[in-house]
Amino acid sequence: MRFIGISPARRLFLRRVVRVAPTAALAAVAAKTVSASSAETPQAYQPSYFTAEEWQTLCAILDRLIPHDAEGPGALEAGAAEFIDRQMATPYAFGKLWYMQGPFLTVSDDFGYQLPYTPRELYRKGLAEFQDAVQKHSGSSFASLPDAQKDEILHGLEKGTFALASLPPRTFFGQIMQNTHEGYFCDPKHGGNKDMAAWRMIGFPGARADFMDWIEQYGKKYPFPPVSSA
Repeated sequence: MRFIGISPARRLFLRRVVRVAPTAALAAVAAKTVSASSAETPQAYQPSYFTAEEWQTLCAILDRLIPHDAEGPGALEAGAAEFIDRQMATPYAFGKLWYMQGPFLTVSDDFGYQLPYTPRELYRKGLAEFQDAVQKHSGSSFASLPDAQKDEILHGLEKGTFALASLPPRTFFGQIMQNTHEGYFCDPKHGGNKDMAAWRMIGFPGARADFMDWIEQYGKKYPFPPVSSA
């Protein structure tokens, strides 16, 4: 998965993610991206799973993975952090949808997930190890670092060069990236994609009952806003 936090083709990449992602997961050629939230955590929402320290770190990570820019909202504005917190109460987060029996092998990513941790456990362990690694690396918490230094660390996490105590850094990064995309593009009833801003950005019509009147209107722009299944 390509890291998108500071890519000049950020929005183009997001559109490609939507086209290739499975339906279940969907629940820039732009100017320089600018972080509007400066890693401030959403104040109106109180997380039910993450601790205050975990929440601050998670929000700071999401703020750099998809920052705000002129074309659309950042991950925090879109509610991706709230989505992930709510996701931690679902069967998915408890590993009910995964095969969680051993053996657990150290092999290529091509073999799929190979850790004994459920998503809930992976976040708890991973955020703790990430916080410790950042503190040792920079002498500061991740949330308080300048954006450029945050991006450098996240690039290293994605490439596997920013080591964690025991977890494979690429696996931890991939988990956060996947869930961030899900929260960014999901149906708003799940807590993310606030005001359907991500759908509006990519021109996705949402969960309308049918499009029979528009099937043969080739080349004509669909004029109606997206709707949630709720």
